[in-house]
Amino acid sequence: MLRNVPFQILAGVLIPLCALYISGLYKGVTPGFSHSALLGQLNIFFAQSLSPESGMAVPTPEELKTARESFQGKNATCFILGASGETGKELLAEILRQKLFSRVTLIGRRALDLKEPLYANVSQEIVDFEKLDESAAAFQGHDVGFCCLGTTRAKAGADGFVRVDRDYVEHSAKLAKAGGCRHFVLQSTKGADSSSSFLYLRVKGEAEARVQAVGFDRCSIFRPAVLLCDRREFRPAEWISRKILGVVALVSPTAMSVPTVTVARAMVNNVVMPAKDGQKVEVLENAAIHALGGIK
Repeated sequence: MLRNVPFQILAGVLIPLCALYISGLYKGVTPGFSHSALLGQLNIFFAQSLSPESGMAVPTPEELKTARESFQGKNATCFILGASGETGKELLAEILRQKLFSRVTLIGRRALDLKEPLYANVSQEIVDFEKLDESAAAFQGHDVGFCCLGTTRAKAGADGFVRVDRDYVEHSAKLAKAGGCRHFVLQSTKGADSSSSFLYLRVKGEAEARVQAVGFDRCSIFRPAVLLCDRREFRPAEWISRKILGVVALVSPTAMSVPTVTVARAMVNNVVMPAKDGQKVEVLENAAIHALGGIK
């Protein structure tokens, strides 16, 4: 059977699996990525690699430029949940770089240090996610909502992980909808499946389903594979894994990983482009994220 499997698929599965053993107690390249999540991702990847990933229509640079100019004229506003995380930080930077929104609101547990003039139109709302209804006003008056919330099972325990990655996300989505948000952009993960036996993938799948059920005019779900980024704190296991996944990227660039900056750019590019045929829910898998996020 294995001799019928292309080399890049074997490399994409076996090399990361070797990384698991080399790194010892693997805690994940991204928040919430555990042993079981990694194995689940490998299983999903192996199955999906045997059949081409369904892609999406990617705009040309000219089309995207026109869409950005049109969007800028809408004087739209947005909020970001999880702006202190690796993807959230890149997302904020990309939003400000493109100057698409007249006002940007960061909603989180703590204030970020944003003293530079670059952040002049950025406001911050400090909330208690356990008492989120008390901060409903923070979600009022936004056209677009970006959600990059996430934690790890190691940091928060199993119950805490479920609360943050599913319950907080759902509650925030409901308040955003009630506050007038029309387009909700959710960062999920490759292989998210509400029926999965792996906690990480199941919770992410449940979060997707609950956000869709809120009924936004448009809901964009991003399913990146392993997120690549340079953390300020040094984590040996992650450093080893990034090096090995870098080798995987040479034979299959979009298979097992994606830089956080690419995810952030894809999110922003997605927002300015109109939905295909008026569809309300769109799911962008890893290859689509690479394609859309590759346009600057």
